Amino acid sequence: MTVATKERKLTIARAMAEAIAQEMRVDERVFVMGEDIGPLGGVFGNTRGLHEEFGSERVRDTPISETAFMGAAVGAAADGMRPIVELMFVDFFGVCFDAIYNLMAKNTYFSGGEVQVPVVLMTSTGGGYSDAGQHSQCLHATFAHLPGMKVVAPSNAYDAKGLMTAAIRDNNPVIFMFHKALQGMGWLGTEKDAIVHVPEESYEVPIGKAAVVREGSDVTIVGITSGVHHGLKAARQLAERGISAEVVDLRSLVPLDRAMVIESVRKTGRLIVVDEDYHSYGVSGEVICSVVEQGVPLKAAPQRVAYPDIPIPFTRPMEQWALPNADKIVAAFETMEKNA
Repeated sequence: MTVATKERKLTIARAMAEAIAQEMRVDERVFVMGEDIGPLGGVFGNTRGLHEEFGSERVRDTPISETAFMGAAVGAAADGMRPIVELMFVDFFGVCFDAIYNLMAKNTYFSGGEVQVPVVLMTSTGGGYSDAGQHSQCLHATFAHLPGMKVVAPSNAYDAKGLMTAAIRDNNPVIFMFHKALQGMGWLGTEKDAIVHVPEESYEVPIGKAAVVREGSDVTIVGITSGVHHGLKAARQLAERGISAEVVDLRSLVPLDRAMVIESVRKTGRLIVVDEDYHSYGVSGEVICSVVEQGVPLKAAPQRVAYPDIPIPFTRPMEQWALPNADKIVAAFETMEKNA
């Protein structure tokens, strides 16, 4: 007789904290550093409960010096530790980018594979709550463009826990990008569909493997983090018109699961890519290029729904005008049909 598994829904924030705690219990080399990640539990809730269980030796509040704690993380990793570092907002990457890209990403290559740098850099992305241009960017492509680091970005709590576990166990540096609007923090607003069943036991979601989260036959909508949820909403709108949309959640930007995207587009013949990062030179263009370069037969020109190439506005009406949403995806499909 099969025993039904009791549903256990978690927010992304709780799922991330649970994954970190489980790895810290089995591997003494794992520790956490960052601003306000100790007794406060992190501004976005990613480390809640860790300080109480593991103490200040392994859950270290740092001064407001991103350069210092990123450099310390690289050194600790090279010396055999497995640090997890929170960069509170991805927008702050410029302060410590030398440590990230010239050290963390390159040292394994520079050493001929002799020095591993297993750092997990978790950082918040995304806007929608009027925090302006220095606290609201996504910058997916900035990190994905630079070799030497894996880049993951979950859209739901199940994937968040599995990807965090995989990231901590990986011997490569991993950038873990979580979208603030999906975290489950009430003051940010929450996408309810990001709160899903999460098994209590430890598990991994493979880095570099996308997922089809809705099957369809007429158009492929590819998204990352918030873009997945916009895509699902658009798919429901299109279904009311008799249009069957398939939604693909990339989950990982490096490695990028080009094969799954290509397989889906071969089936549907149409492609829309959704990304809250900037429109030009981004992940959206890379995904489209991956399909076109393979000569996949298309029924219409691919479309992308992304953030316009402007600094993110502070005022809510202007920011909402700029953000991707389901209506823009539906409009992109209409453009495809009109120009086909």
